[in-house]
Amino acid sequence: MGSLKTFTLLAAMTALFMGVGFMVGGMGGMLIAFVIAAALNVFSYWNSDKIVLRMQGAQQVNESDRSPMIRTFVNDTKALARSAGMPEPKIYIMDSAQPNAFATGRDPNHAAVAATTGLLNMLTREETAGVMAHELAHVQNRDTLTMTITATIAGAIGMLANFALFFGRERAGLLGSLAVMIFAPMAAGLVQMAISRSREYEADKRGAEICGNPLWLASALEKIDRGARSTINRRAEQNPAMAHMYIMNPLAGRKGDNLFSTHPATVNRIEALRKLAAEVGVDAPAAPRRAAGPWG
Repeated sequence: MGSLKTFTLLAAMTALFMGVGFMVGGMGGMLIAFVIAAALNVFSYWNSDKIVLRMQGAQQVNESDRSPMIRTFVNDTKALARSAGMPEPKIYIMDSAQPNAFATGRDPNHAAVAATTGLLNMLTREETAGVMAHELAHVQNRDTLTMTITATIAGAIGMLANFALFFGRERAGLLGSLAVMIFAPMAAGLVQMAISRSREYEADKRGAEICGNPLWLASALEKIDRGARSTINRRAEQNPAMAHMYIMNPLAGRKGDNLFSTHPATVNRIEALRKLAAEVGVDAPAAPRRAAGPWG
């Protein structure tokens, strides 16, 4: 995502935050909202990875782990990072039966990638490589910083808008306060979702280049989609503002490639990856490489 586009989107989020602040407390409220928004941006910049990982209950792992599956997962992810010409990220595991993964961090030098236990148990080694290549692409494209800051401000707008109902009546009246309470979080959410959908296609393409086979990721997306629809991710349900950071929408009951979706329709992503595979001359997935342990 280009620097200008990133700046424009973050400026729009900040303006929304300030607008709600004005409805709550006039010019004074708007100035206070601006200071809070600036502080949130700075705090998110330096702590985005810690915020997300803690909220999702992720635990760091390394190549010395006792589980052969996790050791292989760590070594493969680091090899993918080297192949992409980027620093090795910190690697985390989340205890969730839902197959999913995400990346976070302010830049490639301070990045982390995380996968659920459900993903490692459900996918082959190649499919997992495709997923982690996708997440590394987000890091390389510097999507992770933008999305974390956007999520932080979007959540703050929602909280501030609720105050408008109780403290903004004198300035805008009850109807005006209700409008702010309803439409400000909606507008923030739409900005957040629009960023998410466009970046997923870009990360799919770059991830396919990193792992070397677009069909690995296409196959993984099919399995993750089925798993995400049938399994609840409780951490994600508790923190829905972070849903856009996952490779697949972790919230139950969400589907479709429309204005209110945090992710493109899976069928559209798979179609794009299969088209890319045909363009580069990959006709079918390679035979799975077997790993020791549960990946055998």
